[in-house]
Amino acid sequence: MLPPGVSLQPQLAGATLATNNPTLTTVALEKPLCVFDSSEGLRGPHEVHLYVLVASALPRNASVQDGTHAPLSATFQQTEGGRTGPYRALAFALTPCSDLPGLDAVGEASRASEILNAYLVRVGADGSCLSDPNFQGLCNPPLSAATEYRFKYVLVNMSTGLVQDQTLWSDPISTKQRECLVDTWPGRRRGGMIVITSILGSLPFFLLLAFAGAVVSSFVDRGDAGGETTHDSRITQEAGRRSLGTPELSLPAAHRGPALDRAEVYASK
Repeated sequence: MLPPGVSLQPQLAGATLATNNPTLTTVALEKPLCVFDSSEGLRGPHEVHLYVLVASALPRNASVQDGTHAPLSATFQQTEGGRTGPYRALAFALTPCSDLPGLDAVGEASRASEILNAYLVRVGADGSCLSDPNFQGLCNPPLSAATEYRFKYVLVNMSTGLVQDQTLWSDPISTKQRECLVDTWPGRRRGGMIVITSILGSLPFFLLLAFAGAVVSSFVDRGDAGGETTHDSRITQEAGRRSLGTPELSLPAAHRGPALDRAEVYASK
């Protein structure tokens, strides 16, 4: 009979060791250090397998072993990225607590990689295993953005090939939401901000167009006013000439009535 599972859950790596965690496609977890050391009968070589499951896919207590207690070997491709069942993403040797490097040296550039590998695992870190036909080993491809996952550590006895212990499934851990970005300098702006910026940017053009129309309309109005002034001035000039005693212009013959004989005029009197 298997010993009871470790009553611990995988945890997100702390900000001291992993900044920007999770990302769009990766999740950095703390390794189960000093967790399985107390398991009964821990003799011979052991490995820790990490299983991944989309949180909404199956119940939280989804099994990672078959009827013979052998660990599942399902892959990312076979489970549609953890949507139809848990897949094995990683496997690493169990490191005794006494062999762990001290965290005091985490700031040393020469030892940073060693320390991170000793304390952390990054799920979704392999961007090429799916497209490489010659890839050998476990495929740990990028996770989906804005998706909740659960994780479980399983201790496997390599001598027997059977599950010896395991943690609980983690609480749901979500990758980041993919933002719709238009540009990244001088600051990231969302699509809505770009629309507003475009509208505001077009306002000067319309204002300039309106101003040009007003100027043209003003010139047209001035031209009409000048024509009326010239016409009035001609009328004034004609009236001025007559006021100086100039004989009144005679009407053409077609506009004069028949001439009256002076005799007829006196006779009428």
